[in-house]
Amino acid sequence: MNRNYTCLPLLALSVLAASAEEAPRDTTFLRDIVVTAPAKTNVELTPMDVTIIGESEIERSTESSLLPIMVNKVSGLFVSERGFAGYGISGGAAGTVNIRGVGQGNKVLFMIDGMPQWAGVFGHALPDTYVSNGVERVEVVKGPSSILYGSNAMGGSVNIITRRQREDGYYGKARAMFGSFSTQRFNLSTGFRKGKFSGTTAGSLDRSNGNRKGSDFWLANELMQFQYTPSKHWETGFTVDMSQTTAHNPGTTHEPLESMWTKLFRGTASVYVKDNYEISRGGVQAFINWGRNKVDDGYAPCETPTDYLFNSTDYNMGFTLFQTVNPWRENDLSLGVDFLHWGGHNWNIQKENPEVRSAEFRHHENEVGAYVIMQQGFLEDRLSLNAGLRLQHGSQYGNELIPQAGFILRAFDGNSLKFSWSKGFRAPNLRELYLYAPANPDLKPEYMWNYDVELRQKFLDDRLDIGISLFFIDGKNMIQVVRENGRPKNMNTGRFINKGFEADASFIINRTWRTSANYSYLHTDAPIVSAPKNKLNAQVDFMPGNFDFSLESQTIWSLYTGGPDKENYSLLNFRAAYTFHLKTDATFFVKVDNILNDHYEIVYGCPMPGTTVMGGVELKF
Repeated sequence: MNRNYTCLPLLALSVLAASAEEAPRDTTFLRDIVVTAPAKTNVELTPMDVTIIGESEIERSTESSLLPIMVNKVSGLFVSERGFAGYGISGGAAGTVNIRGVGQGNKVLFMIDGMPQWAGVFGHALPDTYVSNGVERVEVVKGPSSILYGSNAMGGSVNIITRRQREDGYYGKARAMFGSFSTQRFNLSTGFRKGKFSGTTAGSLDRSNGNRKGSDFWLANELMQFQYTPSKHWETGFTVDMSQTTAHNPGTTHEPLESMWTKLFRGTASVYVKDNYEISRGGVQAFINWGRNKVDDGYAPCETPTDYLFNSTDYNMGFTLFQTVNPWRENDLSLGVDFLHWGGHNWNIQKENPEVRSAEFRHHENEVGAYVIMQQGFLEDRLSLNAGLRLQHGSQYGNELIPQAGFILRAFDGNSLKFSWSKGFRAPNLRELYLYAPANPDLKPEYMWNYDVELRQKFLDDRLDIGISLFFIDGKNMIQVVRENGRPKNMNTGRFINKGFEADASFIINRTWRTSANYSYLHTDAPIVSAPKNKLNAQVDFMPGNFDFSLESQTIWSLYTGGPDKENYSLLNFRAAYTFHLKTDATFFVKVDNILNDHYEIVYGCPMPGTTVMGGVELKF
């Protein structure tokens, strides 16, 4: 469980293959972002630390979930896992996303094409719904994004951008995978464009018995979107995204459970109109996110089975209006208004008599925010100054001011220095305010101050990209459970300081070889679950002709899992593929994870799988 294998052999292997031969460009190493979905800003132009994962990297991973891809590609980001398949919700759930140690309590905001994705009742993230099928890229902002999105973006934001059809004609992709633990994964996505009309659809089915008895998992996802572009300046469209999942949880090895499962149905829908002129661009988007959840809390093997099922519905709806204008040379002035109406309803029903309800609760909250951000360039955009302010009002917590400032200095070609100072906040959720014994309706938002410096340098016609960043986080007013008059109560008493540094590098060596690596060091003044002190990822890709090989390593040191000891482990993964170029391109692939069969845990008492094998075929037409 404590063996360590470094990533250095992977890097050495890639250096041996170095050549002066020009390498092809790849969407993984995106330089210019073409924004087709509604977007408040181009994230690459902000002074924040941003990582973008392109479509080719998502496809080559053959992962059905986006989260493991993000862990490998984004320094400072880590996700809790309890097994081979399914993250679940409610008690014993995994899938908490930490960015630089901030994430517990739903502090990282996930979005699909700018639509916020989070549950109104639980305050839980919804990791099982973040699927890779139909996704064009993922934009990860490390550090507070509250100035743009308000609450729940305290630790950062993840925007999942779905694929758009940009060329006339039809496109299709289908994939089938089979492997360890009777796992089956099926994906299908299509797109069309004809003149001013375009659309895409995607569907996926993922099922597995899991690596532990009683950890069965099943997930289906469906996506449909449509766009109409009457002129080069205007576009309108809508998106519908739905997921259905059932996840079983056998508990931990020291506290096993029988019959613990969660069933989840989620839907997201939005409609938007956007404009794009030379001196002005923006849009308006209205959205709704709703869910229907059912949970059996299970029981210990020596106990009597529970006689109830937990039920809940939740919703999060609203609109956003945003516009960026260029009033004078090298200036961008962005303004926006957001409105959110979110809430939910939960109750218990008797298993023997579903008509009988108990512990019923219903509530909602409203939030409205407005922001202004100005970016001014100097010296032909060699220096860009950025500053903004957001005023957020919540029906429960009142007013909150969110400032942000920073700069980007491009001293010479291929070089950039970013600095940002920003405030993030998270409003208490309904569970913390009103549900269960520790509930406290007088809670105030949590907040933190973030200081971030990033230096990036590109060499060899941008084939070599190296970056390093330093950060300091001061969190205050954290919601914690304390004892008051002998009873538990949620209180704004917590404080934390996180600091550290991150480094990443990518090198396109030649047409057949490329390599990348990222490292993060995190120091916290108190133990934080699922926030490793050290994380090192490295990858070497070899692509001769129709073959495609990848060797990937991940090493974790000092991971607090909630148990008595910290975890250290190293994983070595391999992927091989061959493509037949016919009328329909057919790619046959196999992937082997944890080749060294390391034994480790990310959640205390939940052993992760040893060596696993998956294989399949992908067709493009």
